[in-house]
Amino acid sequence: MPNSVVRARPEHARLVAPLFDAYRTFYGQPPDPELAHEFLRKRLTSEESVIFVALRGEAVVGFTQLYPLFSSVSARRLWVLNDLFIAPEARGCGFGTALLEEARRFAAETGAKGLTLATAVDNLPAQRLYERMGWKRDETFYHYHLDV
Repeated sequence: MPNSVVRARPEHARLVAPLFDAYRTFYGQPPDPELAHEFLRKRLTSEESVIFVALRGEAVVGFTQLYPLFSSVSARRLWVLNDLFIAPEARGCGFGTALLEEARRFAAETGAKGLTLATAVDNLPAQRLYERMGWKRDETFYHYHLDV
């Protein structure tokens, strides 16, 4: 099987979980493979997220996870591209580009206004990829968070 991007189903949760766990550890969380699997399984089973996986042959080498959101101002759907991760050995091979393009296609297909994302200020490789793919940095709004 050549390189491809496919939409994940609940039965794919176990295959994506190791990369999801690596993604979480990249952002400072302790490794927890079972938590990663269970979280993905629940999101996919309840259709709370959409996950696309990048395959090199039959091996999962990357994923992106989208969550639904709505814009009150435009009265339309948005998708939050919450997670994008490529296995270190597969970086620079076009998988990130392919996943972002599939997310863009999916957003358009679902009639969404667009996609939104946030990334770490020091994640320069990701920022370069997003900007190369046409994403624009928000210069208009500040974003705030409140832990509860």
